[in-house]
Amino acid sequence: MVMRKLGLRSILFAVVIHILVISAVADIKNLKIWPMPLSVSYGHRILQLSNEFVLKTEGSKYPDASGILKEGFSRLLDVIKVAHVVDANFSYEGPSPVLKGIQVVILSPSDELQYGVDESYNLTIPEKGNPAYAFLTAKTVYGALHGLQTFSQACHFNFTTRTIEVHQVPWTIVDRPRFSYRGLLIDTSRHYLPLPVILKVIDSMAYAKLNVLHWHIVDTQSFPLEIPSYPKLWNGAYSSSERYTVADAAEIVRYAGRRGINVLAELDVPGHAKSWGIGYPSLWPSKDCQEPLDVSNDFTFKVIDGILSDFSKIFKYKFVHLGGDEVDTSCWTLTPRINKWLKQHRLYGTTAYEYFVLRAQKIAISHGYEIINWEETFNSFGNKLSPKTIIHNWLGGGVAQQVTAAGLRCIVSNQDKWYLDHIDTTWEDFYSNEPLTNITNPEQQRLVIGGEVCMWGEHIDGSNIETTIWPRAAAAAERLWTAYDNIAKNPSQAARRLAHFRCLLNQRGVASGPLTGGGRAAPEEPGSCYEQ
Repeated sequence: MVMRKLGLRSILFAVVIHILVISAVADIKNLKIWPMPLSVSYGHRILQLSNEFVLKTEGSKYPDASGILKEGFSRLLDVIKVAHVVDANFSYEGPSPVLKGIQVVILSPSDELQYGVDESYNLTIPEKGNPAYAFLTAKTVYGALHGLQTFSQACHFNFTTRTIEVHQVPWTIVDRPRFSYRGLLIDTSRHYLPLPVILKVIDSMAYAKLNVLHWHIVDTQSFPLEIPSYPKLWNGAYSSSERYTVADAAEIVRYAGRRGINVLAELDVPGHAKSWGIGYPSLWPSKDCQEPLDVSNDFTFKVIDGILSDFSKIFKYKFVHLGGDEVDTSCWTLTPRINKWLKQHRLYGTTAYEYFVLRAQKIAISHGYEIINWEETFNSFGNKLSPKTIIHNWLGGGVAQQVTAAGLRCIVSNQDKWYLDHIDTTWEDFYSNEPLTNITNPEQQRLVIGGEVCMWGEHIDGSNIETTIWPRAAAAAERLWTAYDNIAKNPSQAARRLAHFRCLLNQRGVASGPLTGGGRAAPEEPGSCYEQ
């Protein structure tokens, strides 16, 4: 009997969710929320926000000792007021009822931020009450932060009353992400990005519900991060002022974490590492052949161990990215002493590459990390990789299917669709890119942990990074957040909502380009933000 009751409850719950999802699809033409929630219903009434709009937490199990929720609420007030001056002294008595505040109930007392944290939330905004309060429930504080972001998008400035209003009341939203990993890569080696620029990118990520900042810190061109274990690595920075201290890196992690965003640090080895040898020349195969890192030198692996030891004190995300892409082993075979070492160990170019990657993986595991590697490692020796490896696709389609068939996890970033530095790729291409293409087995589908858009920095610095990221990254963000059945089958069906979100970003001080064109596009002619 108990089993039958539970089964009936589950069926009824599924029916309710199905009805709500249908209502979301049916009303999509009038919806201005981005990314699209799992289920949503709304009305046609208007509520005026009280000038004393407050946060209530009665019934919540989350103590907010570190102030994450309080700060999130403060940011909510800032972003809904940012576009205009709300005149608290302006006298207006209109018919709109007043929304006094929002009550937030969080079920978990923990604010640990890690991969797989529950990001779901339920948001209701009633059309009346005495007094009226919005009601937000979430399993964790990070789900609550997402709910506050959604609430902010329902708020609008009224030029008659000079106040903030909530439109389309009553609201009922049930929401959770489709994928647990929703990333954006930034590259601080090709061009240095000042700390305020990075923090502003983090803010904009939170608006779109992206939750991983993949920090490609160092590369061939420069090594801007302070490494206390090997301080001369810093000599590889472009200049003495284009550097990040340990405290800078810790601030990036702290700032992102308080917005529900993990920071994934990347140490790309053995290739893309010429800058390491500016401070430690013995890491180069020779002065004339400077990368990949010297596979024959134990000092190479001591340096990697030192860096990852220092990383583990700053970057608390369970994953570390070890790169492994585009490795040309000719420097090893052309350098006599290294070639001699290879022969002594019965290695040649490809097997030495495998040896290097696997040894670096063991070092990372010893520091408590699980590993992400670019797809070349899987393509070359996938059956030798640690089972804790996540393969990061970038070269093209079909890789996720092969990786998951082999039982490994995968992140999708195929360059033909999700590379932001490909400025001729349109937002429609970003929106249409499906991470689970041709993966029909549910077990394999679960191994695709998410996806990431990549902002490589060869032609990017603080002057143009935002307009190259947005709005195309937002198109991918909806693909990664929104349930597959709620994704617009034709991108044109999502265009008005994305245009509205793009204008919202502009109002919040984020330099998002128009929808027309690719990255760094400019408005073609005079006109409304919402039509471009």
